[in-house]
Amino acid sequence: MKAEQAKKIADRALEQLAAALESGRSEELTRYLSMLAKFHRYSVGNVLLILSQMPDATHVAGFNTWRKMGRFVKKGEKGIVIIAPMVMRQKDESADDRDRPIIRFRAVYVFDVSQTEGDPLPEPASVGGDPGEHLDRLRRVVTGLGIVLDQDDLPMGADGVSRGGRISIRAGLKPAHEFSVTVHELAHELLHHGDDRPGSKTVRETEAEAVAFVVCQAIGLDSGTAASDYIHLYRGDTETLTESLERIQRTATEIIAALHGVAVEPSHTA
Repeated sequence: MKAEQAKKIADRALEQLAAALESGRSEELTRYLSMLAKFHRYSVGNVLLILSQMPDATHVAGFNTWRKMGRFVKKGEKGIVIIAPMVMRQKDESADDRDRPIIRFRAVYVFDVSQTEGDPLPEPASVGGDPGEHLDRLRRVVTGLGIVLDQDDLPMGADGVSRGGRISIRAGLKPAHEFSVTVHELAHELLHHGDDRPGSKTVRETEAEAVAFVVCQAIGLDSGTAASDYIHLYRGDTETLTESLERIQRTATEIIAALHGVAVEPSHTA
C-alpha cells in the first residue's frame, strides 16, 4: 500500500465520522446523555461522603430520580447520606420588607444503581467485528516505535492509558475493542506528549478517538456510532473535529500505512 492510498482511506473514514456527528446524536446516545443529566454534579465533600459509605458506588441518584428513569430502590436498601442546599426566603426589614434568599443545608439520601432494579441503563455503542491479524500487526507497530506495551497499573475504569513511551491496555478485552483502544492510546502517544499538544482534554480525546474510528473503519471493523458517541460524551463537536482534521488525518494515515507494511514516521513522538 502506498501512502496516498492510506490517505484516501483515511479521508473516506473521516467523512463518515463527520457525517455521523453532523446528523446529530443517535437515539441511544440521547437516552444515555439524558440519563447522565439526571445525576447531579456532586461537590468534593459529597463525593467523599459517598465513598466513605459505599466505596464501590458508580451512579447515585435520589429515590424519585431513579423512579423517573424506570428503576426502583430495592426493599431494605440503606440510603447514602449527602448534604444538599436549600434556598429559603427571609424577610429583610432593612430592605423594605423584601424577601432575601438564605441558603441552608440538610442531609438527604441517594442510592447507587446497584441498590436499584428495573429498566436497564443505556450504554454507548461499542466497536464490533474481528481485527484478525491486524491486532498483532498493531502491537508490532507500537513496539516498533519504541513504545512499551503492557497490561499493568491501569487506573480504575480505564481500558487503556498512554503515559508517553508506554501504553497499558486492560487484559481480557474483546479483540475489536482492544484494537480500538490500542489505536486510541497510540494516537495519544503520537500527538499528545510533545510541547505542541492541545491544552484541552476535549480536543485531545476527540483527536484520539477520531483516529481510532478512522483506523477501525480502514480495516473493516464495525464502529457504528461508537466514535461519535464517545466524542459527544467528552463534549467534543464537529467544530472541534474540524479544527483537528489535519492532525487526525496525518496520524491515522501513518497508522494505516504501518499496518500494511509502511513504516510510521516517528515525527510526532515525544
